[in-house]
Amino acid sequence: MPAGVLRRVLSIPVLIVAASFGIFLLPRLAGADTTRAVIRARTAEAAPDPEVAARVARELGLDRSLLEQYLAWLGHAVRGDLGFSFATRTPVAPQLFDALGVSAVLTALALLLAAVVGIPAGVYAARRPGGWLDRSVTGLSVAGVAVPEFILAPVLVLIFAVGMGVLPATGWGDPVQAVLPVATLAAFPTALAAQLTRADMLDVLGRPHVTLARAKGLSERRVIWVHAARLACTSVTSLSGIFFAGMLSGAVVVEVIFAVPGLGRLLYDAVMAQDLPMLQSGLLLVVAIAVAASLLAESVALLGDPVARQVRAGR
Repeated sequence: MPAGVLRRVLSIPVLIVAASFGIFLLPRLAGADTTRAVIRARTAEAAPDPEVAARVARELGLDRSLLEQYLAWLGHAVRGDLGFSFATRTPVAPQLFDALGVSAVLTALALLLAAVVGIPAGVYAARRPGGWLDRSVTGLSVAGVAVPEFILAPVLVLIFAVGMGVLPATGWGDPVQAVLPVATLAAFPTALAAQLTRADMLDVLGRPHVTLARAKGLSERRVIWVHAARLACTSVTSLSGIFFAGMLSGAVVVEVIFAVPGLGRLLYDAVMAQDLPMLQSGLLLVVAIAVAASLLAESVALLGDPVARQVRAGR
């Protein structure tokens, strides 16, 4: 195992514990009253009786020290016991993993679209710097990075759902219903993948092994796609884990606008309902996925680029 990957593996417990402590403290830092939220969920009382509030606080363990509360909460989470939702009064875990499945499909499709479109666009743009294709790819990628999802989504709905009537505006379950959400979510990573691939491709095309491949008389297509493009995808590959985690947690706007029952929509509803168990468990799950996806992507990038592997091993 490369030394860089080994260091990342050893750092995973530290990262997750640090992030989990921050997530545990989040309601307290925001001034949320857990006892009042539980009583409101159970009885709909805005101003609970002090004796009832004290009894509920003892049941929840809120009368213990902050460290004891955190360790108990983390221990339950590690065992898969994520508690009960304040809003639905049902276990959090099934709702969370059902929503995660939807978001994972949405995010994977968007990431696949970003790779299929963004990487070839960056490769072809780098072949002739300053040409019309390079300028077009650069302009479109800048627009893709600059335009946020909450603007792009309504525009796509107005054009393809309201104006042309060829795609549904909301829903999930039918393949055609996934077109607009996937396209919206894929816009930013596609643009960023094109920019990163173009920059890396310009660097790789000047490396000795590419010059040697051309000197051997290999076809330009083989030089570009076999000897150059593979290394030019290193940055995109190493960042794909971060892309996936960021898109997974940042799909709130897309899932709310298109009525997709995913993790982003679930977290949004949890915030609106002050559903602390759902919100904390969802954030903890996103952090765990982000760490695991980042580690996996960096491992793939190191295995695919011997130069990067040598540099990281020498640190």
